[in-house]
Amino acid sequence: MRTEQDIDLYLDAVITEGLYPSRGKLRFEMDRLLGGIDFKNRRVLDIGGGFGLYSFYAACRGAGKVVCLEPEADGSSSGATDKFHRLERLLGYDNVELRPVALQALELEGETFDVILLHHSINHLDETACINLLEESKSRAVYEEICSTIYSLSNRAAKLIVCDCSRYNFFALLGIRNPFAPTIEWHKHQAPEVWASLLGEAGFVNPGIRWSSFGELRNWGRVLIGNRMMAYLLTSHFCLTMDAP
Repeated sequence: MRTEQDIDLYLDAVITEGLYPSRGKLRFEMDRLLGGIDFKNRRVLDIGGGFGLYSFYAACRGAGKVVCLEPEADGSSSGATDKFHRLERLLGYDNVELRPVALQALELEGETFDVILLHHSINHLDETACINLLEESKSRAVYEEICSTIYSLSNRAAKLIVCDCSRYNFFALLGIRNPFAPTIEWHKHQAPEVWASLLGEAGFVNPGIRWSSFGELRNWGRVLIGNRMMAYLLTSHFCLTMDAP
């Protein structure tokens, strides 16, 4: 099947470029996060997509058009643009576009999408507002507008996928560094229920929350630690999915 050949080419390219630690872990991550999504001829928006790790995966799964938004690609030292174009050359896709702008500055002139992904980016759309989201009405209003914008970019029956770490974590409660996620600044995140509520007010429906396990454990991890309680004791990482009606 051509799709499997495309996936193999994608996995090989990402590993060859040193953009992911292992092929097996990358395949598991993509299956876990996006395995159930039908990308065939779909339009995809990857918000905060970095160098296009998920954007190019959507393309190899048959997406018709992928727009990768990454504001740091505009003159930053992160190397996102260079990495993106290296993958683009290796994979040969001409339907994946990198746009170095923030969501709030995006000008699409009526373009809408069938799949919208925010992988570790929803809290960065306005970090200050995210920190104060539960305490300040003006911060909530900022994210209400952001969520409305995301909804306006969705086609009917579009799938929305939001992945991030929850604010609530055992180590954060104790005020000590989390050995499993030592760089996370927990106060800059929110629980998945907060995002589900805001996105629901914007118009999205059918919220579903899955808690992540360690990729090294593969399916055993899903069974043993892929639940809310274990996530609280580990990385508090979740995946929220919703639909546009």
